Amino acid sequence: MLNTLCVRLLRLLGWTFEGQFDKAQPCVMIVGPHTSNWDFIIGIIARSALGTKIHFLGKHQLFIAPWGWLFRAMGGSPVDRRKHNNLVDAAAQLFQQDPNYKLALAPEGTRSPVTRWKSGFYHIAVKAQVDIVPVGLDFGRKTIVLSPPLAPTGNIEAEMNQLMDFYRTITGYRPKNIPVYQLQSPTERR
Repeated sequence: MLNTLCVRLLRLLGWTFEGQFDKAQPCVMIVGPHTSNWDFIIGIIARSALGTKIHFLGKHQLFIAPWGWLFRAMGGSPVDRRKHNNLVDAAAQLFQQDPNYKLALAPEGTRSPVTRWKSGFYHIAVKAQVDIVPVGLDFGRKTIVLSPPLAPTGNIEAEMNQLMDFYRTITGYRPKNIPVYQLQSPTERR
């Protein structure tokens, strides 16, 4: 019922899907560009319209009262970005526990303009041995673009640039430039 309601709501709002993905396969879905709170709203409606459970990580402030229970019920898990924790290993473990697990993340990690993406999603996919599915929220065309999956090989620089090439074709709610990917030094990752 929720699936049908969300399909109709997207249609009413003028949004369509382009492409498809294998609902039976576990994956890390990267959603972008992340430029406004509308990204989350459209993303949640689209997730329900797809009819599959897709989990997400969010800043820990979203998960406190009075709305924390709602974000958890929607499949969210809090991340405290102030602490250095082994998020890659923890997320990879979730894939081992559930063979159909899907995790959606925003590679920018924030709505603000960034000079480089966070690479955690890539390392999660490599460690969990799952594909990365790029999802573009194209507000210019009102289209949710499901790109073919990328099986990460460990060649992070080439594959991150390939992913960014896809996002350069997507218009965010507040258009911004997609940065050129640069590897971070270990001290910058903290």
